[in-house]
Amino acid sequence: MLFEKNEAEKLIQVIAGTYGYDLSGYSRASLYRRIGRFLTNHSIPGISVLEEKVGQSPAFFEVFLQELTVNVTEMFRDPSFFVALRRNVVPMLSTYPYIKIWDAGCSTGEELYSLTIMLKEENLLERTKIYATDVNQKVLQQARDGIYPLSSMKEYIRNYHLAGGLHDFADYYTARYGYVKFNSDLIKNVVFYPHNLATDSSFNEFHLVICRNVLIYFDRPLQERVYDLFLNSLINLGYLCLGKKESISLSPQASYFEVADKVEKIYRKRV
Repeated sequence: MLFEKNEAEKLIQVIAGTYGYDLSGYSRASLYRRIGRFLTNHSIPGISVLEEKVGQSPAFFEVFLQELTVNVTEMFRDPSFFVALRRNVVPMLSTYPYIKIWDAGCSTGEELYSLTIMLKEENLLERTKIYATDVNQKVLQQARDGIYPLSSMKEYIRNYHLAGGLHDFADYYTARYGYVKFNSDLIKNVVFYPHNLATDSSFNEFHLVICRNVLIYFDRPLQERVYDLFLNSLINLGYLCLGKKESISLSPQASYFEVADKVEKIYRKRV
C-alpha cells in the first residue's frame, strides 16, 4: 500500500465535507486498492497531495470519483443468469400491462443493453420503462451513447447465444471504424440519471430491480441500507437480482423475500 490507512480515512472525510459524497460505507479493501491504483496511474507521490488536489479542484474530484467507482462489466455477463431471468422472471413480468425495471449501478450500459435485447425478444420492451442509474455520470453518458469496441463483440456474441439469444446479435448494432453502436430503439424507454445507493432514497415502485456486482464493494451496514432501499422500491411479488457473490440471506431483510433461483441470486418479495 502506498499510504497509511489513517491518511485514506482523512481523505474520505475531506470528500464528505467538501462534496457531500459519503464513501464511508464502501469496502475498505476495495477502496484502498482503487485509491492506490489512482495514485500510481496519475503519478501522484502521496495521498496528502491527492487530498489537496481533490479538495481544491471539483473537476479533479470528478476524475477521481469516476475512476474510483467504475465497475467491470460485459454484455450478457454470466449467461446462465439471463437464462434464469427468461425462465423465472419473464413469465411473471408478461402478466403486467406496464412494467417498470430499475437497473441500479448500470455502469457503462453493457448489462442494460443485454436486458433490453432480452425484453425485445420476449415482446416486452415496448411496455417496459427502465430506470438506469449510476453514481458515476461519465459512465451514464457512455451507456446513453451505446458505443463499444468491435473487439469485444466476439465474446459478447458468444455470451448472447449462451444466454438464450434468439436472433443474429449483429442485428442489434451497427459496426464502424472499430466500434459498434447499439440501436437507439433499444433504449427509447430508458431513463438515465445519477443515483447514489449510499445516500439517495427510493424514487418509484418496480416489478424488477437488478443490481449485480455492486454490493460486493460495500460493507455490511451499507449493504443492509441498500437492501432496505430495494425492499421499499419493489412491488409485492417483485423480483430482486443480485450478483453471484452477493446474497441477502444473512441480512435482516431476508425474511421479506423468497428465493426464486438460489444459484443465480434471484429473489422475490413476499406479499
